[in-house]
Amino acid sequence: MKTKIVLSFFIILSINNIYSQERGMCAADQMRIDLLKQNPKIAQAIVKREQALEQFTAEYIANETKQKSQSPALYIIPVVFHVIHNYGVENISDAQLKDGIDIVNQTFRKLRPDTNSIVTAFKPIHADCEIEFRLAQLDPNGNCHSGINRIASSLTSIGDHSVKSLIHWDPTKYLNVYVVENAAGLAGHAIFPSDADSLPQWDGIVLTHSYVGTIGTSNLTRSVAFAHECGHYLNLQHIWGGNNVPGFYFYPCADPFKDCNIDDFVTDTPPTIGWQSCNLSGASCLNAVDNVQNVMDYSYCNIMFTYGQKTRMHACLNASFGGRNNLWQTSNLIATGVYSPPAPLCAADFSANKTVVCSSVSNVISFTNNSYNGNFTSVEWIFNGGTPNTSTINNPTVTYSTAGVYDVTLKVKNGTDSLAITKSNFISVIGNSVAAFPFSDDFETTTSLNGNKFFENSFDTINRWQITTAASFSNNHSVWLNNFNNTMNTKDELYSQMIDLTGATSPAVKFKYAFAKKDSTNNDQLQLFISKDCNSSWIQRLNLSGTALETVSPTAAPFIPASSSEWKEAVATIPATYITPTSRFKIVFTSKGGNNIYIDDINLDTYIGIEEQQLIFTVSLFPNPSNSEVNVSFNLTENLEIKFEVVDVLGRVIIDNSSKRFNTGKNTETFSVAELNSGLYFIKIISNGSTLITKTFVKEQF
Repeated sequence: MKTKIVLSFFIILSINNIYSQERGMCAADQMRIDLLKQNPKIAQAIVKREQALEQFTAEYIANETKQKSQSPALYIIPVVFHVIHNYGVENISDAQLKDGIDIVNQTFRKLRPDTNSIVTAFKPIHADCEIEFRLAQLDPNGNCHSGINRIASSLTSIGDHSVKSLIHWDPTKYLNVYVVENAAGLAGHAIFPSDADSLPQWDGIVLTHSYVGTIGTSNLTRSVAFAHECGHYLNLQHIWGGNNVPGFYFYPCADPFKDCNIDDFVTDTPPTIGWQSCNLSGASCLNAVDNVQNVMDYSYCNIMFTYGQKTRMHACLNASFGGRNNLWQTSNLIATGVYSPPAPLCAADFSANKTVVCSSVSNVISFTNNSYNGNFTSVEWIFNGGTPNTSTINNPTVTYSTAGVYDVTLKVKNGTDSLAITKSNFISVIGNSVAAFPFSDDFETTTSLNGNKFFENSFDTINRWQITTAASFSNNHSVWLNNFNNTMNTKDELYSQMIDLTGATSPAVKFKYAFAKKDSTNNDQLQLFISKDCNSSWIQRLNLSGTALETVSPTAAPFIPASSSEWKEAVATIPATYITPTSRFKIVFTSKGGNNIYIDDINLDTYIGIEEQQLIFTVSLFPNPSNSEVNVSFNLTENLEIKFEVVDVLGRVIIDNSSKRFNTGKNTETFSVAELNSGLYFIKIISNGSTLITKTFVKEQF
């Protein structure tokens, strides 16, 4: 169909769709939009590559008969899953991942058992796309592999392109699929092949765990999201067309004012405004009926591709854009192990649903045998410190009742083959000592971070929280993390002992911290979480990152605070439902390339802070709605350090201003919102890491 699209990526959903029963299948990634705004050369390069790919596609379609005679009977694409998790439900099973690939292949190969439900008008153009996705069996170094990686990281709750910095196999050889807790508020998002040339480090697909496969945390309805993102990965647009790149107009799904002359570059998909529900008799753009069941719609009954979409994807697989033409080559299928039969027994491996437990509360751990390949004739586990101490069950559960750090060993046999793996210090068991309220520690008498008062846990073996005399806010000691020599995206935790908050009124955790960036690009993160039952039911109560975290200007040398003026105080209140006899807090630091961080003078006491309505009052926004700028007018009862954040409906920070001091009385702060997409946003007024008040505004189109 005729189209005006210049560049495509993801479609922004309407506000109503964001809050619909199912997540929006895919939508704009604000980080990518910001990058294009800040880097016009990248934007220009992507536009040129998009135009070149469309020209190649048009020529391929014009010579389809000849092209088909020179093409393989089946295009095979090697896949590697990267499960990014924080020991939650997002750490889905191997079985669910494999089921996810199965349902995608059924959709692409016209093998779904529900194809007989396709609307009669579209059955003649329902295509077997002759494309299959298969788990890789060899890693980039040629080593035996299951095609599944599991990495613990708090980035799973963010789910934007940052997860790809944790692990990223060569995208010209593998389709990288990331499974996360939250795919930036979406079911999933993908990179188009023309974008991948300029942003190869972002190439791949990110999926929320509950949209993978039909079992486990997902279901048949949500499983369609995976095939939808594979369509984008192979250069298919949404069936209604449109884009959201700055400077280019876009149409959200189901826009009643959509120009029906704008479409998806595919001749046999009727023009449509798009559907967000499975209305099989739905019609728009003067059609008798729309192709609501097309994989590239938002209907959540997406079960078919057309012949035109098949040809467009084949064109993509024969083009060099994003290296898609290398994926299916015989040499690459051999290199990734897709052609090789799986070894009878390749590697012993296992995982656990958690690695830190309390000795008296929530101390049961479920282990999973992830060894591959083949069927095992015998399995033997050794659990030091656990009950039972040994097991021959494939996926056992073990109770840990004694404080300490323990190894776990797994031995697997398959006929004459035998392999074993030992993970040292894999399980950490926190003691059951309980502190009285109020609780405090300045680390002057605490000699170990693996003792009764504190327990440190690291997701790596590089650097860990340590007690130091190099700097302190008061007296002589503090705890620090050598982040100057740390690796990007490592995460280190510092747990408190259990604290009995029974009878406490308005409790809060307060501590001093000192941190410097190496340069202005660093975005390290410091969080505080509260648990009400020792080591589960964690909720976040503090999140400091970027400029909100730094206490001094960036320094290229290893940071050591020289005076108390280089420290700040953080405060995190505890909700009433978390006032229990087994409460606990943990401080979590995630490295993003910055400098060292120090913590001192931790106190859990009654919060005596001034109520927010006593600090700030008569807050108003004008004009609201606005298409250019928004003024925030507010009154303060005392001089105060304040920072402002503009947040979108998905919780992503769009504008993050540096803190500055405002005086008592009336104040005004002005924001330019001209570059924001139309929709609903929130302005947060923040002081000392706590949000004082949140106001809503609407960005209008010009």
